This record gives sequence, structure tokens and C-alpha cells, in this order.
Amino acid sequence: MITAPRDAAALKGEIAAMREKVRAAHPIPDGRFDVKHSAGGMVDAEFAMQFLVLSQAAAHPELADNVGNIALLQRAESAGLLPPGVGAAAASAYRELRRVQHRARLNEEPTQVAPEVLAAERDAVLALCRAVFG
Repeated sequence: MITAPRDAAALKGEIAAMREKVRAAHPIPDGRFDVKHSAGGMVDAEFAMQFLVLSQAAAHPELADNVGNIALLQRAESAGLLPPGVGAAAASAYRELRRVQHRARLNEEPTQVAPEVLAAERDAVLALCRAVFG
């Protein structure tokens, strides 16, 4: 059950280990930013949100709704689980990363770009990860 009590420290360790397994399975060439798998990409936002939902949904039932990561990031910030602006910035970044991913797939292009192209989005997701995981 999504609202089951969990040991936050153990959960944080499990999620970090899962994230590293996913990262190792999707190596990124040097000098490229993959919108999904690079540090600061979509997967980082998804894992951070997964931790917040699993660790906080019992106390914050608004996180248990299946409304998608963008809405959940905004809800987590509204609930005081993220510093002011971090959830909104990460939600905006996630939306843009997803848009870039969809466009690339529709055009049969790679989902990797030069790092500076999505630096603001990467930085917003990295700030989310720091706020959630320390």
C-alpha cells in the first residue's frame, strides 16, 4: 500500500541503489545530456518523487493521487516537503525535458543534447534531488 509506514532512511537507500542501477544500465557519452537518464534528467525527478510519495503519502494523502509527476511536485512543494520554488522549478523542468523527449522520438532523433541546451532544467532537477536526498 502506498501509504504504508516506511523507514525513511532505508527507503532512501533503496531508491538511491535503484537509481544507480538504472544509471549504470544507460551510459551516456561524455559531453552529452540525456533528457531521461543523465544526472538531472527525468529519471532523477521520478525517483525523487517516488521517495516523497512513499515516505510522505501517509501524512500527506494528496500525494497518493495518480496525477503525474508534475502535479505531484507542485503538491509536494505546497505541502512544505520541498523548499519554496524547488517543486515548481522541477515541475517546469520535467515538463520541458518530457517535451524534448517527445519531439525527439517523433522526429526519430536522439534524446541526447549538448549539456548547455538544457542546463537550467538539469539544475532544477538536481536542486530537487539535493532537497529530497540531501
